[in-house]
Amino acid sequence: MTRFSANLGFLWQELSLPDAIRAAKRAGFDAVECHYPYDTPAEAVRQALEETGLSMLGLNTARGNIAAGDNGLAAIPGREDEACRLIDQAIDYAAAIGARNVHVMAGKAAGDEARGTFIANLRYACERADKTGTTILIEPLNYRDAPGYFLQTADRALDIIAAIDAANLKLMFDCYHLQIMQGDLTRRLEDHMAAIGHIQIAAVPDRREPDHGEIDYRHILQLLEKLGYDRPIGAEYRPATTTEAGLAWLQAYR
Repeated sequence: MTRFSANLGFLWQELSLPDAIRAAKRAGFDAVECHYPYDTPAEAVRQALEETGLSMLGLNTARGNIAAGDNGLAAIPGREDEACRLIDQAIDYAAAIGARNVHVMAGKAAGDEARGTFIANLRYACERADKTGTTILIEPLNYRDAPGYFLQTADRALDIIAAIDAANLKLMFDCYHLQIMQGDLTRRLEDHMAAIGHIQIAAVPDRREPDHGEIDYRHILQLLEKLGYDRPIGAEYRPATTTEAGLAWLQAYR
């Protein structure tokens, strides 16, 4: 049976993070993940995870100065110290709650200097994360939702992963973003499975519940089973109305 993780960056946003974890358990999710949990004490999150028996699959590094337009810092030349502080914060928080993965946000940048900066910061992240048994993820984001973001394609992500050659650096394969940017999801999943650390889903083009739109997720889920992918799949979508009102897909896809 396919297992699913509730992305609490989008689902149950009206609730505190601990209560959103409890809501995900009641709804039948097998795990949870989040974006930026840092305003919630780690102990409160850990208690909710222990109470529900759910695992927290991952979280993101903080974006930086949101008011100034930051969307991560790791690929921005000249802000290496800030980027490393955010990496430290994320890895420490993940360790405190038992989260498996940290997604390092690249930020808005371009060019060879940005690539070198991203690689250097990811090397730092991988070395730091190795001490806690944490996996570092990098995720291509599409140009509509994240204009100017440094990492936009799986090919660029795989190039960076190969350059760093760290066992705990993996690709976050978000079907929504990669369908918009590149398509051909079946072949990409087949070709890149060894490099994938986590998979996320949402409808394209509206990023709503994954039961409509141009991606046939029944095919994708069958393919993942065939390929031997046995980890929970992240439901990272924006509910059309309330989270509960849109959960029919969850049982249908099991």
